Amino acid sequence: MTRRSFLLSGAAVGGALLVGWGVLPPRDLLGSPALWPPADDSVALNGWIRITPDGDVVLAMNRSEMGQGVHTALAMLAAEELDVALPRVRLEQAGDDALFGSASAFVGVLPFDAQAREPGQESTPYRAARWLTLKTARELGINVTGGSASVADAWVPLRLAAATARARLLGVASLRWKLPVAELETRDGIVSHSSGPRAHYGELAEQAALSRPSDVVLKPVGRFRVIGRAAARLDSAPKCDGRAVYGGDVRLPGLLYAAIRQCPMLGGSPGRVAVDAAWWRTSAQRIVRLPPLGGAGAAIAVVADSTWRARDAMRRLDIEWREPPTGRLDSKRIEAALEAAARQAAETDGGFVFARRGDATAALVAASRRVEALYRVPYLAHMTMEPMNCTARVADGTVDVWAPTQVPGLARDIAAQVAGVASDAVNLRVTYLGGGFGRRLEVDFVAQAVRVALETGGRPVQLSWTREEDLTHDFYRPAGVAWLRAGLDAQGRVTALAATTAGDALTPRWLGRVLPPLAPPLALPDKVTVEGLYDMPYAVERLHVAHVATDSGVPVGNWRSVGHSHNAFFCEGFIDELAHAAGQDPYRFRLSLLEAMPRHAAVLKLAAEKAGWGTRLAAGRARGIALHESFGSIVAQVVEASIAAGGEPRVHRVVCAVDCGVAVHPAGVAAQMESAVVYGLSAALYGHIDIEDGAVRQQTFADQPVLSMARMPQIETHIVPSMLAPTGMGEPGLPPLAPALANALFVLTGRRLRELPLTLPRAA
Repeated sequence: MTRRSFLLSGAAVGGALLVGWGVLPPRDLLGSPALWPPADDSVALNGWIRITPDGDVVLAMNRSEMGQGVHTALAMLAAEELDVALPRVRLEQAGDDALFGSASAFVGVLPFDAQAREPGQESTPYRAARWLTLKTARELGINVTGGSASVADAWVPLRLAAATARARLLGVASLRWKLPVAELETRDGIVSHSSGPRAHYGELAEQAALSRPSDVVLKPVGRFRVIGRAAARLDSAPKCDGRAVYGGDVRLPGLLYAAIRQCPMLGGSPGRVAVDAAWWRTSAQRIVRLPPLGGAGAAIAVVADSTWRARDAMRRLDIEWREPPTGRLDSKRIEAALEAAARQAAETDGGFVFARRGDATAALVAASRRVEALYRVPYLAHMTMEPMNCTARVADGTVDVWAPTQVPGLARDIAAQVAGVASDAVNLRVTYLGGGFGRRLEVDFVAQAVRVALETGGRPVQLSWTREEDLTHDFYRPAGVAWLRAGLDAQGRVTALAATTAGDALTPRWLGRVLPPLAPPLALPDKVTVEGLYDMPYAVERLHVAHVATDSGVPVGNWRSVGHSHNAFFCEGFIDELAHAAGQDPYRFRLSLLEAMPRHAAVLKLAAEKAGWGTRLAAGRARGIALHESFGSIVAQVVEASIAAGGEPRVHRVVCAVDCGVAVHPAGVAAQMESAVVYGLSAALYGHIDIEDGAVRQQTFADQPVLSMARMPQIETHIVPSMLAPTGMGEPGLPPLAPALANALFVLTGRRLRELPLTLPRAA
């Protein structure tokens, strides 16, 4: 029985899983050198680390670089434990082995509240569930760049692999020189002794590969020379001088190019395709009908010898479009249905309940004052700089794929499925990603490219979407609503809080496929949708959080920060309303609810202090504050805003405080925070996808703007020093932004904005 079969069968019967693991050995975190056969004269010391003849380090890179700086951060972990300069670490794509799988992201879907997860005071059930989840994830070994988990996943395994390699090198030097290991030193890739002997790693590597160190100790934080220090990003130079290869940069001998057209109506399909004699004079080589693939609907592709010619030929086709059998979608009708579902569930105690602490309903009835509000968020597109694309070649029973993907294993699997070959017959190269934000967790574009490549006689073909296709056929962040009610006593204290949300499930489809036995007890399809709401850090004695899962028919997917992007806006906007109703300062009000959560309180205090909370601002400006934890990191933001002529909100300054554990690359943390603010501000001010008569109305950046340089605020990032293991940074900076801005606009206008994007009535 394979490990995977054992896991899934064991999970189905619950207790058998735990019993079975009592005899299952721990998964090896280092990996065998045989997993990674060298393509040069370098020597593999384990599954992560190779040493070149000149002493450089080659690191197996198991995560996709989409601008988040993960290639630099992970290289810093290896450089630290190996005592080499960061520029001497070279990266090569890791193989498809469970060694490189994700684990930390799975822990994020566990349904435990903030107090149960707080480091140092975790509840026993949480610790047990966390252990089981990490064990399951490591056994499954699914390689995903997502969930802000890359550094967290590598913190122990990668450092251990590098430290073990260093110990092997030291051991060889000790034997060669007949000197105690304790007297040897490593620095800048050289092993030396004070009496004179020296050797660089390349001189020791072959013998080191045969050794087995008995005692490997990771460096303590106090001895770090690389981690936590300033470092130039490894991808900056190649991205500046043009050496970086994105999906659209792939060029192969004999390369063909394909354009794609999908039905304008979501869920529709192409019917008759009219082709006249003039069309064949356009240099197009063939038309390919694409069946539904990889989550995408049926489509038409045109192949030519350049992208421009393929797209020109596509424009000249006369395609009959068939509407979906379920009818044409309309986002306004969907949003109205969500509101009705949330209200009905709140009135009837319906929906799936994720938090029930005390009798919130009775406390609401008895409250001195009740506050009620309905919050809404729209559908959102991912708006990656690089539209979807993939290059594929199918020849002699082998499939070669070049793809900007966040899920290489699943991309390989879908390519094999489409081509009708085994997965090990697929060679996948992951290029740089021109933005991912969760969109490239999908594999539809990979499936389409491989299907077209089946028709090109063994020649490679590069399929690329237009911006219009990218915007109108995304896997959208779902629309959602939250019906929120709270009770206050005569002293302004919160006596109860009830939240009922409605919206489509956000759980990644791949997670549902690989963990089917665990899905029902963990209610994964709903849980991701309410993360950050049911587990809010505030001390509320009576709490009730429920969710109504819907299926609108709109293709939905993971959007940066996933459910937190909804729920921080719901929660932090409503907490601000409660502070106002209680007649208290919003910052002080939040602080009073965080007595049992000192880390959250410290982050909130730092943001308020650095922003000058309570000090006078220039006329026409105001501050708003918000706090949110996501992906293990706690972020507080203070937004300073004004209202421009005509009523458009203008953000001047965003002060961010973050506790993300050990900040491996502080400049990278700041860059991620800045990126999240820009992305979140674009969504808060402009982001919405409208579906009318079955089709998405927005097609270009003109229809769906993003923040311009002229509107860029000053962003400050302040990191709370920490000795805890690193947590996520790719997404946590986004959720507090929209509510902090909405709260600032309330101070300016007295109007509570409960719907995104944030718009004010324009002056006459």
